[in-house]
Amino acid sequence: MRSGLYIDGKWVAPVKGGTFEIINPATEEAIHRAAAASAEDVDLAVKAARRAFDEDGWPKLSGRKRARYLRAIAEGIRARQAEIARLEVIDNGKPFPEADWDIADAAGCFDYYAGLAEQLDNNPEEPIALADARFTSKAVKEPVGVAGAIIPWNYPLLMAAWKVAPALAAGCTVVLKPAELTSLTALELAAIADEAGLPPGVFNIVTGVGSVAGQAIIDHRGVDKLAFTGSGPVGSKIMAAAARDIKRVSLELGGKSPFVVFDDADIDQAVEWIMFGIFWNQGQVCSATSRVLVQQGIYDRLLARLIEETKKIKIGDGLEEGVLLGPLVSKRQYERVLAAIEAAKAAGATVACGGRRPEGFDKGYYLEPTVLTNAPLDSDAWREEIFGPVLCIRPFATEEEAIELANDSRFGLAAAVMSKDDVRAERVAAAFRAGIVWINCSQPTFTEAPWGGYKESGIGRELGRWGLENYLETKQITKYVSEDTWGWYIK
Repeated sequence: MRSGLYIDGKWVAPVKGGTFEIINPATEEAIHRAAAASAEDVDLAVKAARRAFDEDGWPKLSGRKRARYLRAIAEGIRARQAEIARLEVIDNGKPFPEADWDIADAAGCFDYYAGLAEQLDNNPEEPIALADARFTSKAVKEPVGVAGAIIPWNYPLLMAAWKVAPALAAGCTVVLKPAELTSLTALELAAIADEAGLPPGVFNIVTGVGSVAGQAIIDHRGVDKLAFTGSGPVGSKIMAAAARDIKRVSLELGGKSPFVVFDDADIDQAVEWIMFGIFWNQGQVCSATSRVLVQQGIYDRLLARLIEETKKIKIGDGLEEGVLLGPLVSKRQYERVLAAIEAAKAAGATVACGGRRPEGFDKGYYLEPTVLTNAPLDSDAWREEIFGPVLCIRPFATEEEAIELANDSRFGLAAAVMSKDDVRAERVAAAFRAGIVWINCSQPTFTEAPWGGYKESGIGRELGRWGLENYLETKQITKYVSEDTWGWYIK
């Protein structure tokens, strides 16, 4: 496991010598001590990124040359995929097959943005038709500058890739701050980038506490762009802080996503996707479809089947064969989710299954997958993000009621609908006020497609070409080409 900070192409000790513990959530044991960056360390990282951008020529490289580095990073990830996935498991708690999938997706993300970097060479400028023939005009895309990226703990390496790959492809330099709960694989990404020969200062990693290292990135005047994935309250603070310097921001925040199931749906398929939508990654997913609305005609049968299958999920250490639900990421998160379940019960919700520590687990932040019924529409259980394996389910009568209930949220990250009637499914999908909509599925995520939310679920989009545009500025260049004197003042 890596120690130290990665700044200006070197592994360095933090200026103040601080460290913090990394805990394995399956055993509650400390497995590593990571470097805790201070504001001074962040300043060094930003200055290195600033120099690499302003003086050393990273943004002036062709997209093709930048693509070579990105592809080398992708290959470096793939060469160590199983090893890195295992680190992700002991750091985050997720089952190994999920972690392995995440690491493969991270490598694919670097490959994808390598291709978009090359496309920047093919379309360096866009001619603009003007009404005045005395002028020509064009629009060009340029990298925004130094990007400060702050990522969450639920998909440690993958969230790093979602930000670092498009930023580097665009020609930006990066200072990355991983979540203090899950820093191990981000540090491995720095080692892989170093082995790929990425020039000093282009990519820097500062591990540490969000209130110190993260805040220092947010406040630093040398940072041009802030990219954050995490909770709404923190996103709001970042947006307010960015306003001081008019920093560019992109925010991928929380959600309380609905899943509408009509009575013509296949019950087994619906149950499978409902479970995938909330129990994958222990429900620690911003887009988790945690509010399920089922039409009355199949509600009782579907609920019974859902409870039956939920009770079969194998819980345990993510490195054990066959485990499909690992521990929550930390003691604090575990206690928050348990408190949310108790609050739901106090508000009138019924625990149809789960809701407690599974038998036989004396250590580790384990929680049974939980299904809540009868949660009042004004309760926190129905309206607020729990960020754990906790599902609220209720019946509905009509399509109009389902849409109204689905959209009655301050969040708008994702939504799903299941029906054999394609026309109805498309109609409902169009009616959802959400940035990501799934039909007859929940949670599939593709690097090529835009990712982001409406309302309080964020600003901007990641992934696809939209993710690249997050790190580009648009410049207008207009030229006077007439041989005639302008003649406004001098006649």
